[in-house]
Amino acid sequence: MTVLVRDIRPGVRADAEGFCATRRLALPYLMATADSVVHDLIRQRPEARHRLLVAEVDGEIVGTAQTGLSADSPEPGQAYLNVYVRPDRTGEGAGSLLVRTAEEHLATAGATKVFAWVLDRPEDRAFAARRGYTPSRAAHFLRLDLTTAALPGLPPLPPGVELRTGADFADDPRPLFTLDAETTLDEPSDIEAALTDYPAWLAETWHHPLLNHELTSVVLVDGVPAAFSAAYTDELGRYGSAMTGTARAHRGRGLAKLAKTDSLLRARAAGRTEAITGNDADNGPMLAINKAFGYEIRVTEVSHARALGG
Repeated sequence: MTVLVRDIRPGVRADAEGFCATRRLALPYLMATADSVVHDLIRQRPEARHRLLVAEVDGEIVGTAQTGLSADSPEPGQAYLNVYVRPDRTGEGAGSLLVRTAEEHLATAGATKVFAWVLDRPEDRAFAARRGYTPSRAAHFLRLDLTTAALPGLPPLPPGVELRTGADFADDPRPLFTLDAETTLDEPSDIEAALTDYPAWLAETWHHPLLNHELTSVVLVDGVPAAFSAAYTDELGRYGSAMTGTARAHRGRGLAKLAKTDSLLRARAAGRTEAITGNDADNGPMLAINKAFGYEIRVTEVSHARALGG
């Protein structure tokens, strides 16, 4: 039995489907489709040195890796490496070969520090530790059954406050880019991100195949976007919260909860049956909002890091 690691081929749909299916078996709460996998590969900026790898055994995909440099980080050399192996194919060497191949790529790309998400299980954490990765912060995946959830109704809107959808900004999404850029600065993360490239944001984020503009809710205050809840959807009837945030000047007014309430209600009305979201374990305010909706923690991952080079 020989393990082979290679790049996925953008023009071969079976590669994207296999990548997506394999990762879903390893972590069901990561939303992806074949179209989104290809998009993530071909729409990344060249400086990101982004690669999607698969590990094959006898022609069958058993593991995946997503790796590259953070193009939005103001600190050069910050890299990511996330490896997932099918639960029924662990222990065959696929994970080790994926890590080694990705690290060799990152070293030639100029990476100085690599961050990786690791499932919070003894065997996964031990795998990371053996390769020199040390743990830090944790994050949770949460799930909500939209068919049974007791979602709150929308409250009366204060004067000057409006609810819109992402689709209302189809002709000019730049105001949403401005809001996303501000909220991203305060998003808990190992790699600091500063969104400054509007064309890249359009290509990578606004036109992402999973982003549902109609189910993305935006709160306007005096005509200016002040809070939003971005919605992902897939072919399995699932709805995912890609990002929820509020401009600094408007925090503490419940606008993030308003945006998410509106988005969840729209999702259920559109026939979505399952809601998924992710939260940093230390993001108490957002965890409280999601738990109030009825979300339950299903899986925890722990961020790990190791230095490269030097």
